Formats: sequence, C-alpha cells, structure tokens
Amino acid sequence: MELFLIFFSSAVVNNFVLSYFLGICPFIGVSNKISSAFSMGLATTFVMTIASIVTWLIYHLILVEFQLEFLQYVSFILVIASLVQFVEMVIKKISQPLYRALGIFLPLITTNCAILGLALFIVLKEYNFIEGIIYGLGAGVGFTLAITIMAGIREELDIADVPKPFQGAPITLIIAGILALAFMGFSGMISG
Repeated sequence: MELFLIFFSSAVVNNFVLSYFLGICPFIGVSNKISSAFSMGLATTFVMTIASIVTWLIYHLILVEFQLEFLQYVSFILVIASLVQFVEMVIKKISQPLYRALGIFLPLITTNCAILGLALFIVLKEYNFIEGIIYGLGAGVGFTLAITIMAGIREELDIADVPKPFQGAPITLIIAGILALAFMGFSGMISG
C-alpha cells in the first residue's frame, strides 16, 4: 500500500510539472500534438525511472560510502546527460519521424530540472531502492499525464474561437494554471 501511495503521490498529488513546476520547458514546448507529447512523456518516464535507479545506487554505494555527498549534483547531472543521450540514439534509430517531431526538446531532457529534482527528492525523502524506483516511475507517469492532457486541450484550442489577445502563449499559460489548480484538488488526499 505504501508503494502505491508513493506512486500516486508523485504522479498526481505532487505532480512535478503542475505542483512543483519542474519541467515546464518541454511541457509547454512539446504539447502541441498528443502524439509527440505522449512520446515525449514516455521518453521522460524512461529517463526518470532509470535515473532514479542509477542515481540511488551512485549516491548510496559510492558517494555516501566514501563521504563524497557533496558531489551529488555533478554525479546526478552526468548520469542524466548520459541517459538522455542513450534515449536520443534509440529514438533516432527506431523512429526518424518521432525524432524530428521531438526536435530540440529531446536533448533538452538533459536540462529538464524535473529529472534532477527527482534524483534530489529521492535523497531528501530518504527513499529506499524500491521506493525510489516507484517514485521515479510515478513522477514520469505524472509528467506524461500532464503533458498529454495539455496537448489534448491545445489541439482543441486550435479549432476554438479564442480571442485574439489570448491566442498562442497567453491561453497556453492560462490552461497550464487551470490544470495546476485542478491537480491541487488532490493535495488534500495524500501528502508526501
């Protein structure tokens, strides 16, 4: 039950995009089409899950063991950059259209503060190995959920009669704010 609460909390209650406001760049930049948004969400989920495993191992088996905790930022950034390069190579090899659709936002996963935040939160919340994996998976699922919902709304806005002053970025930011408010409704359910 505790693992489910960690998953649900990271995916919905404490959604990285809509609660912590981490990962806003790809959230706004890649949420034009549902297909590319979902693919970006899956890529980010993969990186977040693998990053949670690798960073937990590095932190607990190397940094803590040798009293090098002060190197956690550098270590985590190197791990994240390596994982993103791996994902980019795989997507380029498997699907050229998806690779072109994600464009510059795929390498930007490296600088996605949600992934670094995830690694730091796992240490801060003192999760064990399994809890860290579940937290990473939940955070990735939450990112995918948020970006896919945003893409669906933005696709509908393409055919809606939006007043001229609100077209483009203004309506996108208003929708993001409304989504954040909607997700805040879950905050009374679980804390963590």
